[in-house]
Amino acid sequence: MSALRFSHFAALMLALAAVPWASAQECPEVNPEAVKWLDKMSRSLQHVSYHGVVTFQRGGEDMQVVQVSHSVDGGTSTDRLTQLTGQGAEVVRKDHPLDCIHPGHNLLRLGQNQCGVAANYRLSVSEGDLVAGRHSVRIAVAPRDMYRYGYVMELDRDTGLLLKTATIGRGNKVLEKFQFANLSYGDDSPEGLDTAISHSAHHPVPAASSTNAAAKSPGWRVRWLPPGFAATDAVSSASPRKTYTDGLAVFSVFLEKLDREIRPGEGVARKGSSTSYTRGVKLAGEPVLLTVVGEVPVNTARMVADSVVWER
Repeated sequence: MSALRFSHFAALMLALAAVPWASAQECPEVNPEAVKWLDKMSRSLQHVSYHGVVTFQRGGEDMQVVQVSHSVDGGTSTDRLTQLTGQGAEVVRKDHPLDCIHPGHNLLRLGQNQCGVAANYRLSVSEGDLVAGRHSVRIAVAPRDMYRYGYVMELDRDTGLLLKTATIGRGNKVLEKFQFANLSYGDDSPEGLDTAISHSAHHPVPAASSTNAAAKSPGWRVRWLPPGFAATDAVSSASPRKTYTDGLAVFSVFLEKLDREIRPGEGVARKGSSTSYTRGVKLAGEPVLLTVVGEVPVNTARMVADSVVWER
């Protein structure tokens, strides 16, 4: 399972009771019950300690198995994701402040003047299956446009924790899916495992407002994003990587300066819901390699790459 997918899984959450609902006039066709569940899911993923084993599968590939641990201690949380198959890699994120709400989380929460993810997805609620021994509620998430995929999520009926999800592409094709095979709540972490590769995940800097001086510095910019996508962190305009999310999907744009021109053309690779789109172009007369990687259709990645410009 990619770190991106780990992040996606370990990132959806929040609390609705204190958050005013947007009016029906502001957000037509919104299912308030579904939004409440997404809000509860967002909070649960962050504030509840849980441990378990997750299975993950893309298309016809072999199933991967991952041990997941999320521990809350005081005002911080620690996540540990360990592959039990394949290379046995491990990703660890320590001391993440519970009061740090990233842009993707905010998009799962309704404010007074916003529709959250419901502006870009149609939501519906139904009875879910039994997952890892837990009763669930099913949230169907269908895109309102062609720029993103749909999802079918099953949440723990008691805690709101995401127990199972499938990413749905064109023609209702299941692109990838994961679910808990077993799950326990509490602070007792499982025994440590032998791992060949270990990565430390760093705490990103939340995106600043558009008036931030860094955002106005010379560099490259993405002039078009699918509706509802926002930057996940406040990187400078000259940064080689910019990442965006609509609350459910995530993609990054990478720019690499080249010392020589490359043959015109584009390259596309797809695995499950993940797309990698690459193209050599000239920006301000200089050859660069543009790459869009994330959980979006190929045409969306191509349109994002088309919009990249250099600004001084």
